[in-house]
Amino acid sequence: MVFGKIEYLNLLPFHVFMKRFTKSSQQSMSMHYKRGVPAKINEKFLSHRVDAAFISSISAKKYRHVNLGIIAKKEVLSVLVVPDVKNEADIESASSNALAKILNIKGKVLIGDKALKHYLQKKPYIDLAAQWNARYKLPFVFALLCYHKDQHLYKNIEKQFLKQKIKIPQYLLTSASLRTEISKKDILNYLSYISYDLDHKAKKGLSLFYKSVKN
Repeated sequence: MVFGKIEYLNLLPFHVFMKRFTKSSQQSMSMHYKRGVPAKINEKFLSHRVDAAFISSISAKKYRHVNLGIIAKKEVLSVLVVPDVKNEADIESASSNALAKILNIKGKVLIGDKALKHYLQKKPYIDLAAQWNARYKLPFVFALLCYHKDQHLYKNIEKQFLKQKIKIPQYLLTSASLRTEISKKDILNYLSYISYDLDHKAKKGLSLFYKSVKN
């Protein structure tokens, strides 16, 4: 089993869960990881070089997925547009670039940990998820956990992950902080803005996003 692993902070709780899940299941000997930014993981999933991954929602529409995603109920802090600069897409992203176009927000798109650092430095920014929520009063779904096979396994992952409150061990939090140069306090605060449950309102937001992309 090959899983596409995105190293952004927003998936840190899920990676902690998966480490425990694979140790306590028959998958422990067969789970391998391919690492990369969202756009690269999208490519690997679409070409079947990984069996499952969190795939940008704009690319995930045609693929099977469970009710897990990377979701912002309101603001997200890590998907931003830097205003008053030349329009520029983020090559690591897919859904975020499309979202900026839908909202007609001009500037440079930033996603992931570098966007969070920009926010924490109190530089000018526009939070795309906050703008989406202000306009439509719905969450924005940035990615979905998609899979090619083994539906039962991923439904079990969904069930087990959503019923647990994930506590990140201090050594992993310290490692993430050193890697990103973001304080542990700021990481934990940021994670409070992220939801993983693709509930009814999130599905409505996702459906509206797909319709907006078409238009």
